[in-house]
Amino acid sequence: MAFLSEDRRSESGLLQPKPDPADIYVRLRSRPSDFGRDDPFTAHVFCCVLALGVSEAAGRPGALGQSLALGRAELAHLIDRWAPEARAMVDLSMEAEMVGLDDEEDQIRQLLRRFKGDASEETSWLASILTKRAMSPRHLWQDLGLAKRDELGRLMRERFPGLAERNVDHMKWKKFFYRSLCEMEGFVLCAAPTCRECGDFHDCFGDETGESALARLSRAEPSDS
Repeated sequence: MAFLSEDRRSESGLLQPKPDPADIYVRLRSRPSDFGRDDPFTAHVFCCVLALGVSEAAGRPGALGQSLALGRAELAHLIDRWAPEARAMVDLSMEAEMVGLDDEEDQIRQLLRRFKGDASEETSWLASILTKRAMSPRHLWQDLGLAKRDELGRLMRERFPGLAERNVDHMKWKKFFYRSLCEMEGFVLCAAPTCRECGDFHDCFGDETGESALARLSRAEPSDS
């Protein structure tokens, strides 16, 4: 679709609204692949991620792979397996062959890879996607386009069970990734004797309720800048 590979400006020169991620999600789910019919939850996760990524990348050729830390071949394989409708929405020729990570990102991806529950390509892709989306400002489940935090918990239990088992107190996942890295390196994360005596307790363990990013962005006002 042209809206993903060209500058979305009307004749007046005003920037047009980005494609609605909720609409993209519905379209991606409208024609499930055999993989998607066999494993609807994994298909849901990948379609959420792609719907949000495609919307964010609109008008920026090659930006989808960067936002998911997936190179061209990985992105193509993911789409063919789990969201074939996305083929018409993404110009894969514009995606980079390889997507590099900085040192911080690479450490998180290595953490996730260390605790992979299987050797599937899907779990490897999710390690990269979780890593990159963890750099975004909202709750991780929101930056994946998921409907609620519980879906992220299920994803972690299914794909990274060893790591999920360590999060016994249900720490926020972004915080938990960094805490796990510190513990493995022998660093003390904070000076408080216990988490409940720490002044930042709510920041690490507080409520993660909120609105799905797909729903929020679908109601966003068009920008005229």
